[in-house]
Amino acid sequence: MTALTAWERLELIRNKERPTIRDYIPLIFSEFYEMHGDRTYADDGAILGGIGLLGNRPVTVIGHVKGHDLEENKKSNFAMPHPEGYRKALRLARQAEKFKRPVICFIDTSGAFCGIGAEERGQGEAIARNLMEFMTLKTPVISVVTGEGGSGGALALGVCDELAMLENAVYSVISPRGFASILWKDDTKEKEAAGIMKITAEDLQGFGICDAIIREPAGGAHTNHRQTAENITEFLLDSLQRLSKKEVANLLESRYNKFRKIGTFSEFE
Repeated sequence: MTALTAWERLELIRNKERPTIRDYIPLIFSEFYEMHGDRTYADDGAILGGIGLLGNRPVTVIGHVKGHDLEENKKSNFAMPHPEGYRKALRLARQAEKFKRPVICFIDTSGAFCGIGAEERGQGEAIARNLMEFMTLKTPVISVVTGEGGSGGALALGVCDELAMLENAVYSVISPRGFASILWKDDTKEKEAAGIMKITAEDLQGFGICDAIIREPAGGAHTNHRQTAENITEFLLDSLQRLSKKEVANLLESRYNKFRKIGTFSEFE
């Protein structure tokens, strides 16, 4: 495992050449059909979803969309979803449950969009509903953090049976900049915040939150898209093989217990 600091990894995953979900899909899935809209308000470009073939098995794919340049990022709102994006994700997850397709989520966002329109349309409710309903989804759910996993924007796709992180990915309840803004009232201390927040794949695996770390090529995922995709594919196939052997009741119980054991607390007299 590379001996990079959390800040160095943040810089690495923000490299504009780092693979996005649109780069991974044709390398991981032999076929893919994209589906649009939440059937309530609009189609959110920050969330991509559809049906793909992993090997010979149909799966539902849901993920955050980042771009490689300004125009791509503007179309996807810099991977910051509106509530309709999370409602689209939930619609596709429910469809997957109905047709007994596993759900595979790719997480890569600094957080959900916090604009006035998003709040007016129920951003908090949309994220909370995803958390609640993914917890009881009667089909295997696998999530992979490919870059940034920030705040509730990431957690809405992070309730799963197995969570993996790419070697240089990060996952946290808030971005380092947000952390610094709240704790020190100074967002320029983002680098210092990243160093104390315990957000790397190794940190999360130590906490029992991350189940597997997926290797990246030397220098980062952007140096070899195909090799990174092959490593992700290997994890997904192995994970699906394990999860497919479980009865639905056992699957749901294990998922519930996975999240119940996260975190610690202390009592004081």
